[in-house]
Amino acid sequence: MTADEMKAIVLSFPGAEAGVSYGRPSFKLNGKFFTRLRGEDDSLVLMEVSYDEREMLMEAEPATFHLTPHYKDYPCVLARLADLHPGSLRNFLERRFRKIAKKAAVKAWEAEQQAKA
Repeated sequence: MTADEMKAIVLSFPGAEAGVSYGRPSFKLNGKFFTRLRGEDDSLVLMEVSYDEREMLMEAEPATFHLTPHYKDYPCVLARLADLHPGSLRNFLERRFRKIAKKAAVKAWEAEQQAKA
């Protein structure tokens, strides 16, 4: 996936805002961290990933998913942008969106998603 494709997916969530963190693209939603692109390895920080799921992802797809010592105590995983499938990114971001967006925004987004289906 390219950085432009990633940005389009992230900003498709209502209330998502682009910014910069450590000189790299970063995104917030409802004033809270949504995701960011790490400069060290062009990986996205994906939140709301349990420790067990993270281990499974890293074992199943080591070319895509990894971790650094800084993130070991957080429920997240790092995903190399070049190897990450757009559908997977959307699924990870949907989890985070449901957790940090306002309830009314989640409800409106869900209705919009059902209307598209």
